Amino acid sequence: MSVLSRPDIALHKSNTMKTTDESKYVKRTQKDYSMSFKLQVVQEIERGEIGLRESCRKYGIQSHSTVRSWLDKFGNFDWVNQSPIRMPKSKDHQILELEQKVKVLEKQKAFLEAQADRSDRKAVLFDMMIDIAEKEFNIPIRKKCSPEQSIAAAKKEKKQ
Repeated sequence: MSVLSRPDIALHKSNTMKTTDESKYVKRTQKDYSMSFKLQVVQEIERGEIGLRESCRKYGIQSHSTVRSWLDKFGNFDWVNQSPIRMPKSKDHQILELEQKVKVLEKQKAFLEAQADRSDRKAVLFDMMIDIAEKEFNIPIRKKCSPEQSIAAAKKEKKQ
């Protein structure tokens, strides 16, 4: 480590000041950001378009803690508990939501009843087709017993 004399210290200071002047980096403060800018950054992060640190790089924000404080103040997400902030709903709003859910459930019920009716009709139609095929071709298509019993029944039919 070298010891600098008085003239060397002055020269060293002027060289370091030139490098900082050349970079023209201006430190920003909270006062520099408008409310609309803060809200825009918060919305982009909450929509998932950019991350916390990426927003700092994109907009030249000095610290990610600045953006985090904006998220805490203006965001719709509880970053401490990692859950969306739920505002209490009014009674009228709750009633409207429940009415909408009832309508959706009624539509689902009607759709499922239509499917059940259609499958019942198919089953009846298939039964009729099997009955016709059994009569025309004189072949027993339906199984009337378990598989073990059908083997024994087949042996009995061969003996007769």
